Amino acid sequence: MSVSSEDDSEISFEVKFLGRVQVVRPNGLQVLEEAAQSLKTPDVYSSEKATKKSKVHLFVSPSTIDILENKTKFLLYSCPLSTVSFCAVLPSSPKVFGFVAKHLAADTYHCYLFQSKKFSHVLVSVIGEAFRASQKTEDTRGGRDLIVEALRHKNKMLQRENSELKRRLSGITDHSC
Repeated sequence: MSVSSEDDSEISFEVKFLGRVQVVRPNGLQVLEEAAQSLKTPDVYSSEKATKKSKVHLFVSPSTIDILENKTKFLLYSCPLSTVSFCAVLPSSPKVFGFVAKHLAADTYHCYLFQSKKFSHVLVSVIGEAFRASQKTEDTRGGRDLIVEALRHKNKMLQRENSELKRRLSGITDHSC
């Protein structure tokens, strides 16, 4: 788990991504159970199973939930918090949690499932708090352009990573001289 040192407006967890499944309803524990079952016996048309429970960074900010591939930092999915309709821990598997979000372009719902040995309940709470905070923020200052906000978030994260890599590289080149 890590919290941004600049403004404490984002939190990230390293978790295993189990996959994304299109679902017919926007909420309910039954939706999570059905999505988890679907990943065990995937339907070619409705689920996108992670290749082998890949590790990802799950970033929760006041405006989005971003899922980045662990090694490459490639953005797999970005879900505006305003599209999240449900989030919970799977009762039958306490290490598994997920959330349902509306896909704006396709007007469908997708369930994103993850596994975490220690943080499942914590992450569900964090996502819930971020959702409530985003609702208050939207009410007081109006809606923001979520795409621009997501890009700013990614830019800030990549700048921090770039600075860290430059620092490491300068340490390596100093020792080789």
